[in-house]
Amino acid sequence: MRIDHPRAASPLPIKRVAFVLLAASILSALLYQSLHAGDDLYLTASVFATRFLGIFVEAVPFLLLGSLTSGLIETFVKTDDILRFLPRSRLGAALGGTLLGLVFPVCECGVVPVTRRLFRKGLPLSMGVAFLLAAPFMNPIVFASTYIAFGFGGVLIGRALLTVLVAVIVATVIGSFADPREVLKPTSAKAGEDCSHHHPPGGPGLRAKLFSAMQIGGDDFFEMGRFLILGSGLAALLQTFVPQDSLLALGSGPVMSVLFMQILAFLLSVCSTVDSFLALAFVNTFSTGAIISFLSFGPMVDIKSTLMFTGVFRRKIVLYLVLLPFVLNLLAGVLINVALGY
Repeated sequence: MRIDHPRAASPLPIKRVAFVLLAASILSALLYQSLHAGDDLYLTASVFATRFLGIFVEAVPFLLLGSLTSGLIETFVKTDDILRFLPRSRLGAALGGTLLGLVFPVCECGVVPVTRRLFRKGLPLSMGVAFLLAAPFMNPIVFASTYIAFGFGGVLIGRALLTVLVAVIVATVIGSFADPREVLKPTSAKAGEDCSHHHPPGGPGLRAKLFSAMQIGGDDFFEMGRFLILGSGLAALLQTFVPQDSLLALGSGPVMSVLFMQILAFLLSVCSTVDSFLALAFVNTFSTGAIISFLSFGPMVDIKSTLMFTGVFRRKIVLYLVLLPFVLNLLAGVLINVALGY
């Protein structure tokens, strides 16, 4: 006799609810803006759509790159290949994780599927967290854009040092007290070589492996793409309906300027490859500490990456991944301002 075992509840309804809530929020905000503020509904909707597409189109290529890299890792990299070169100490693993961005040059969108795949291959928790936070800056493209915007000086050096310092501290703290089985979702935790991914059809040939890598990358892209859409929608919603002039008025002083720029980085959700040019527009308005904190915190945590974290980590750890970098960057930015006499 066949016995049907009960299946676990599918997470799909929760994601559908999230999309419905986002759509309802957008429509409610548009109607409120039109009825109470006297703005033209069509114009407001156009502004929202433009900002949403700007964020989404900017991020999609990097998510695609990260997803394809994830597929290549799953297909061509063996667990033993990773474990062979891992540092033994937790601090060494965290420091090594900050340098992985030089090997996998991805931004804050593309780094999430790559990190999840590396976790499945046995990457230690501290190393993976450091890579997740540092990689959006620690890659040649972002180095170049920061150099073009600010030159070789205090901002570039400060951004690099602060990024590495915060990533190592957060990774060491989480790696010290957390059990990977309690931190990672089941789909991200280490699996055996017989895990249920696409197996290359027709044997282990190069063509079959490449086909398998594209399939796996496609699955990761569409799974993470849902979080990207939600994050882009929320960021565009806040950009459209939160008055920028009133926020700028708050960005004065050695503490408030840093706090404002970090909140701005979280809300704008600008890709790390172009955020230097946005920060350049605030140089004459905000303190140096605020600019460096903006450039360090933004690539680590923003709206869209926070939602993508939920596809890899359990909710409690996502909270730590947001709050710890926020507090550390805030303290560092204030200390820089005090040291410079702001």
